Amino acid sequence: MPSRWVLITLAVAAFLALSFELARYLSADNRERSAVFALLQDAARGDAAAAAARLESCVGACSTELVATVARVRRPGELRLLQFDGGRTSLAGERTSRARAAWATDVARGGRAVVQCVTVRRKWSFVSGSSITLLRLSAPIPPESGC
Repeated sequence: MPSRWVLITLAVAAFLALSFELARYLSADNRERSAVFALLQDAARGDAAAAAARLESCVGACSTELVATVARVRRPGELRLLQFDGGRTSLAGERTSRARAAWATDVARGGRAVVQCVTVRRKWSFVSGSSITLLRLSAPIPPESGC
C-alpha cells in the first residue's frame, strides 16, 4: 500500500524537522554563554579593541566606558566562569535583558572573583533559529548585586 509508506515517510520527516528545531532552540542558551565568555576573555586579557568588536555599535561613550572597564578587570591567567545567569530564549520574537557573570583568573591561587553584567539581545524564529547580540559590558559590580 503506497499510502501507508507515504504516511510513514511524512511522520518520520515531521519528527526529524521537529527534532532539528528543538535542538536549535535548546542550543541558544549555550550560544549566549559562549559569546559572553569570549567577551569576558577579551576583557580579562586587557584587549579593549577585541571586546568592542564583540559588542554591537560600541562607539563614542560606549567605547570610552569599555576601555576604562577593561583596564579595571584586566587579570593574568586563564579565565574561569564561576557562575552565569543568562536569560532564557523565548519562542517568539526578540528580547533584551542582562546576563550576570561571575568570573576569576588564577582560581587555584585564590584569584578574586569579578562580577559583571552583559546586556544581550536574543532573537528567535523557526526559520532562522537564534541570534545572540551583545550590546554592553558593565563595570564590575559588588558580588552580591544583581544586574
